[in-house]
Amino acid sequence: MTKIISFESSADETSVAIVEDGNIVLSNSVATQINSHQRFGGIVPEVASRHHIEWITRVLNDALNTAHVEPKALDAVAVTYGPGLVGSLLVGLMGAKTFALAHGLPVIPVNHLAGHIAAANFNKSIKYPAMALMVSGGHTELVLMREENQFEVIGETRDDAAGESFDKVGRLLNLPYPAGKTIDEMAHRGQPTIKFPTAMAHEDNYDFSFSGLKSAVINYVHHANQKEETINQDDLATSFQNAVVDALIGRTKRALENFPVKSFVLAGGVAANSQLREELTMLLNDFPKTEFIPVPMQYTGDNAAMIGAAGYWNYKKNIFADLDLNTDPGLDFELLQS
Repeated sequence: MTKIISFESSADETSVAIVEDGNIVLSNSVATQINSHQRFGGIVPEVASRHHIEWITRVLNDALNTAHVEPKALDAVAVTYGPGLVGSLLVGLMGAKTFALAHGLPVIPVNHLAGHIAAANFNKSIKYPAMALMVSGGHTELVLMREENQFEVIGETRDDAAGESFDKVGRLLNLPYPAGKTIDEMAHRGQPTIKFPTAMAHEDNYDFSFSGLKSAVINYVHHANQKEETINQDDLATSFQNAVVDALIGRTKRALENFPVKSFVLAGGVAANSQLREELTMLLNDFPKTEFIPVPMQYTGDNAAMIGAAGYWNYKKNIFADLDLNTDPGLDFELLQS
């Protein structure tokens, strides 16, 4: 049994976890900063990095105590080195390297995006070839995995990510940050009375675009305000969310038709959206040879358990880093070469 302690601090969650064999979570300690960033309507990088410094040793101790694991029983230290906010990444990276040096453990560098996908193994084991829809505040990508720990982007957003559009519309409607959960709840109360555009619906690719949708919502609200009309926010939320989900479903269907896979993973923060989960479940009924594996709800947000899962992939391939490992804020997967 391989036990990996993992560190995650790429944005506004400070987290340390201990994961066994890539699919058993022994502990997952997370300190959130949402209350600190709500007043700004988004993450303030300097504030985030300062909070990470305050919390990193606390979540480390909590993870060890919860798992009832001594450092000598660990096999490696996994850590997110990108993508993310450079100041935030540095705190987790320095914490992980310090722990590794103190206890004589190897360091495993982990791509944050791979972590989101690997968290599907906490639900069911991914079978290959596989495909993942990675939907978060900073990324919206369709990723092909011909084998374990190998990633090729076949479609990505041209502008705003899906989660980013939720937050921007949330600010427009004066909703608390992050707005995704609130909009999802509102959407279940409203009616799709407004027709918002689904960008690139007829283009022959797998890419996404949400900037036009965001602009359409802004224009609708401003126009209504100028005419002093009352907006039913629940109806607007329903119409907006329908447009986002339609875009995600449409591209996913096209990709599944052209790339037969054994598993389809839904990952990232927006993977918690109930409508997206429901519609993908229905879509996958049309692909009986493909098993739908959504990441468990408690692991859709940023957390260290997912880094431990992806770290195990690297551990099996002997992918380790020296103690001079640095951050890579712009890290991403490779684009599929046509």
